[in-house]
Amino acid sequence: MSTDIENLFKDKVLGHPAGLFVLFFTEMWERFSYYGMRALLILFFTASLMDEGWGWPREWAYAIFGTYTSLVYLSTMVGGYFADNVIGIRKAVVLGAVLMTLGHGCMAVETPFFIYAGLGLLVIGSGFFKPNMTSIISEMYKGKEEKKDGAYTIFYMGVNAGAFLGILLCGYLGEKVGWSWGFGVAGIFMLFGMLQFWFAQGIFGKIGDGPKNKNNDVIDQVTAEEVKAKEGRNTFTSIQKIMIAVSSLLGLAWIFNDPISKISEGKYNLFPFEVAGLSGSNIAILVALGLFIALLVIRIPKYTIVLRDRMLAVVFFAFVTIFFWAIFEQSPSSLTVFAKDYTQRTLEGSAGTIFKVVNSLMTIVPLGIITWVLFLLFKKTFAKYALSNIFLGLSFVIVWGIALWMLYTEFLKDTTEVPASWFSVLNSLFIITLAPLFSKWWESKYNPNANMKWAIGMVLLGLGMACVAIGSSGIEPGAKTASVSMIWLILVYLFHTMGELCISPVGLSYVSKLVPGRMIAFMFGIWYLAVAIGMKLAGVFAEHSESIAKESGLSSFFWLLTAISIGLAVLSAILYPVTKKLMHGVK
Repeated sequence: MSTDIENLFKDKVLGHPAGLFVLFFTEMWERFSYYGMRALLILFFTASLMDEGWGWPREWAYAIFGTYTSLVYLSTMVGGYFADNVIGIRKAVVLGAVLMTLGHGCMAVETPFFIYAGLGLLVIGSGFFKPNMTSIISEMYKGKEEKKDGAYTIFYMGVNAGAFLGILLCGYLGEKVGWSWGFGVAGIFMLFGMLQFWFAQGIFGKIGDGPKNKNNDVIDQVTAEEVKAKEGRNTFTSIQKIMIAVSSLLGLAWIFNDPISKISEGKYNLFPFEVAGLSGSNIAILVALGLFIALLVIRIPKYTIVLRDRMLAVVFFAFVTIFFWAIFEQSPSSLTVFAKDYTQRTLEGSAGTIFKVVNSLMTIVPLGIITWVLFLLFKKTFAKYALSNIFLGLSFVIVWGIALWMLYTEFLKDTTEVPASWFSVLNSLFIITLAPLFSKWWESKYNPNANMKWAIGMVLLGLGMACVAIGSSGIEPGAKTASVSMIWLILVYLFHTMGELCISPVGLSYVSKLVPGRMIAFMFGIWYLAVAIGMKLAGVFAEHSESIAKESGLSSFFWLLTAISIGLAVLSAILYPVTKKLMHGVK
């Protein structure tokens, strides 16, 4: 394997193997399709029938959106297992890309059957695709640890470039031209991403060409014996397995039942009962949560003292992370509706001209940089992987065509209406701009400890929500429209992006540092479970925004989220001495 890895490093682009940039562009188009569709989903569901939407109440849209995003993260555990044990990483990536392409194609039809089928295909496809791209990078850089941070940074830029372009272009097409165009274009670029990956697979050598766990039985046995001697085993008992199964089934049933019972207005309900004033749905999720907590209480004390303490630290960070994502993910739900219905998005005169110029630079400069990287890749790989490069080049011709057409169309207009989905673009733009600064901070002598990173991230999250709370303070309870200045949403995304840079990139890093190698997959599963819970909770929070807005005004909802964020920030800071002790020297 070491010889294969050395061969990968013979053809370099910007100091890294050309294969990294095949992954870069594959991931970029996948993120283009995912975020492009996601930016439109709530707007499509809540748009009136006159605007060719479904005219749903916002609560319904928030419920199904929360279920969709949580399932995307839960499915990664299944996809990762199948890749490692059944079909191999590369086949999993291709299968995931094919399923997502079909999913976007279904959504372009816009009928109930095809929309639901499309969402289902996207969930399953993401499960196969999402966890396995980073697995290939990890395999590529074995023995090249000093290059790995740079590789992931480049890859992360591809993630954000795809999200940026997807929201910008699919959002514009969906809102200005037609929902089918937005959903369909997302699928076209997912297809291009899959084709360029498929025809360039040879560039990875033997990496990911089969289920790795079947090929490493001897190594795994040796590792298991070594670990057992050092830290002991804590195998799952039959009762514990039953607890896991019941908790998982109840949790999944609740996730599906939430939107189904609301959209069918109670006609279909898996939990059609009530006990002591609690609905059956609430009882189901509380039982699932109780079983899961009981499982942690039973298992964690049985590990060695150091491992037990470190796992408790992971549980604490996961708990805070749930609420981080629950609040951060208001972006595609309640904040997008705020942009659509309560924000002054019509610009005239010099204000409109300034926006057109800024929007043009925001579009052309990143596209130009990425196209330059494309040409560098062509120089190294066209001779061997011509077909892959042709599909990749064709995708860029199309995306440039859409971008220039969009900018030209907008420049012809006297009045500019900023698409509601446009504000979500700011997150990716700010990440690309600010990530190098935060990276320098983490490498400096002023690098904060883990607790303070979470505390700073939650404070920044709270500041963002405080901005929109102040901006919406003049909106009367029950109001359906308003004209709040755009500056408040811009500030929200600035603060939220800085909060994300404090929490999101370092979360998995701390998990990998705090648990032994044999438990990393399991603890990553716990971490992604926390993210999935946060995603669903984001939908639940957004649902409650409607009732709170009617009774106390929309500002009260955002102030509530501000209070939760600041409260958890204070908790993280106060508990630093405790978690420092639990981490046993891990920094």
